[in-house]
Amino acid sequence: MAARDYLAAGCVVLVWGTNFVAMKLGLRELTPFQLGAGRYLLAFLPLALFVRPPRLAARWVLLYGLTQGVCQFGLLFLALRAGMSASLASVILQMQVFFTALFGFVLLGERVGRPLQAAMAIAALGLGCFCLDFATRGGAGVTLAGFLLTVASAAMWAASNIVVRRARTAAPDFDVLPFMVWSSLVPVLPFVLLSLAFDPPATRWDWRGLSLTSWASLAYLGWFATILGYAMWTGLLKRHPANRVAPFSLAVPVVGIAAGMLGLGERITPWQWAGIVLVVLSLALVVFGSRWPTRQRRPGAPL
Repeated sequence: MAARDYLAAGCVVLVWGTNFVAMKLGLRELTPFQLGAGRYLLAFLPLALFVRPPRLAARWVLLYGLTQGVCQFGLLFLALRAGMSASLASVILQMQVFFTALFGFVLLGERVGRPLQAAMAIAALGLGCFCLDFATRGGAGVTLAGFLLTVASAAMWAASNIVVRRARTAAPDFDVLPFMVWSSLVPVLPFVLLSLAFDPPATRWDWRGLSLTSWASLAYLGWFATILGYAMWTGLLKRHPANRVAPFSLAVPVVGIAAGMLGLGERITPWQWAGIVLVVLSLALVVFGSRWPTRQRRPGAPL
């Protein structure tokens, strides 16, 4: 990999790891539905003025916008508002890897290899550690509702991954940047309607009263985390094999934990640390498991 590729990978990890802090900061003044509408409106504009619609069926753009935008991030914003820490959210959201494998097996008939099966078992132990933390310490600053909503958000991320796989099958050469820009238009109206339906009248939109911190959070989430991050990551995948790029994703939870602890003063309990270690270990097994050599059985050797 060239130096610019390492720089691009580092930028993606930094942006995706710190965007959880940006979400927390934005939720201090905005409701989850308002934050969702603002994020995707900024992701759509002004790039839509310069980027043509993607060349694939509109249903894939609509499905991705609903699963990734409304469902994944809608649930994540609700989780962060309900008491999920930015640090743990950056870890638990990576469970999407295992939900993707499960959905791929059920919906697409994809095979689940032994490394992935072992990784899923280790990740289940990690979730068990988080459950023990709730049982023994009451979550230590993390609510059960926030935890469950984050797990549901990871499942919706996996659903959006299945949509992308089906879209690539239908149109193998579609360009990701137009896909990301125009799918960002889809969640705006649902988030606005959800805000009008469920947000208290006292929290109704008053953009003039937003602080600079909230505007910066919206811009960071819309332009950097959504458009720039995915565009750079996709560019890496186009230039290099997936097994060369995927290991960088392991650093996202590390950056997320550090950002939450340093930027927001979040605290992590021993049981939560145990769960984090097991989840990251399971992700490492997914990334590097296919590289492990398998012992060849000699003819006539016992099984």
